[in-house]
Amino acid sequence: MKMAAQTGTLWRVATARMPTKWGMFHVTGFERDVANGIQRVETALAIVMGDLTQDAPLLRIHSQCFTGEALASLRCDCGDQLSMALQAIAEEGRGLVIYEYQEGRGIGLMAKLQAYELQDAGFDTVEANHALGFKADCRDFSLPADILGDLGVGRVRLLTNNPRKARALSEAGIEVVARIPCEAAPTPYSLSYLRAKQEKMGHALGLAQYDSKHQTDAPHSVASLNLKQRGTASDMLGLRGIDQNQAADVSRRARGIEVQL
Repeated sequence: MKMAAQTGTLWRVATARMPTKWGMFHVTGFERDVANGIQRVETALAIVMGDLTQDAPLLRIHSQCFTGEALASLRCDCGDQLSMALQAIAEEGRGLVIYEYQEGRGIGLMAKLQAYELQDAGFDTVEANHALGFKADCRDFSLPADILGDLGVGRVRLLTNNPRKARALSEAGIEVVARIPCEAAPTPYSLSYLRAKQEKMGHALGLAQYDSKHQTDAPHSVASLNLKQRGTASDMLGLRGIDQNQAADVSRRARGIEVQL
């Protein structure tokens, strides 16, 4: 199925069942031609469960994060956010994740590693991007809007902490009826990263409960966090940073306790 888009033509490549630990999803691959001086193709996946045509389904727009998803890196919250979104969708029985190939907020994996190197030297995530010649966030969210149009989805409840995603959908004609926080508890390695996103990029994050006097990424900073909020130090340094209570909270919010735009 094809549709016209300002930046090119969108088409479906294939659809297949995808059994997961959360339940059965159907995954559709999309490609879109982009002609901006250099001909290229953008790709994304729509990971769908249930009927999307009734009312406003849950939606997460998620950017690929190899380090967080495949390596279970504790430097970011990406892997946890993906899991929390899939769990919330499964518990409701319908919704979708649009998974885009925009590693490192659009700068790519190698540049992301360079940014990590700079962060190890004391830069924050925004400063590192700027030092490499990039914007703080190089992503474009027009492809998810086109995919939603192809799927016949005009209203969504958006699982995000990033107001820019909500604005991009609204500007493309998609009604965002609610923004539902998708927030994972920080690890000792991700706290300064999350603070930079909150303070410099406007992400809606509830970090006030954590001691602002201790923002290093070193292992000894375990003691600097309010462990009453997270449990034991071993919980914080586990393979995954996800807090099961917070995952359940996302699901509860998705069922009705939502942050209205």
